[in-house]
Amino acid sequence: MAKLNPLQQQLLKAGLVKKSKAAEVAREQHLAHHAKSAQTQTDAQREAERARAGKAEHDRALEAQRKAQARSRELHAQARQIIADKHVAQAGEQDYRFDAGGAIRSVRVDDALRKQLASGALVIAQSGERYALLPRNAASKVRDRAPELIVLDHGQAASDTAASSTSEDDAYYAQFTVPDDLMW
Repeated sequence: MAKLNPLQQQLLKAGLVKKSKAAEVAREQHLAHHAKSAQTQTDAQREAERARAGKAEHDRALEAQRKAQARSRELHAQARQIIADKHVAQAGEQDYRFDAGGAIRSVRVDDALRKQLASGALVIAQSGERYALLPRNAASKVRDRAPELIVLDHGQAASDTAASSTSEDDAYYAQFTVPDDLMW
């Protein structure tokens, strides 16, 4: 039998309530109390589960961001290594000027290197604070890993501008000849 509370005991002594009715009410109260505490415990458990799921999602997002940053650093390091390994030595008495980041920069080249740069066989890539000459195949590997390191690529620029220029512009500008030995 469930334990009666003091009010129920007083009502039973006074004869206002039957013993069976008091016991039934006490059982109902006891069950309701335990069911209510189980319900609040379940609410707390649900809230804790939501908090754990939110934290797990946040942790997964942070881990994905860290992995992406690490992958980016790794690709950038690979591109720098390719530039260091495959660069062509700058030799010559002429300055080859080009635009890099809004400023005009220059590298020292000879006639053969100048022709290779103009034809697109060589590409200029940034190597720290300096600039390096790369063969086209090495430049494509660098472009795959870190395209921002490629500063000047006449071979790539020709294919990009061919799609954007129109035949009318080409016909108009064909009447103007540009000397092959133009240096600026």
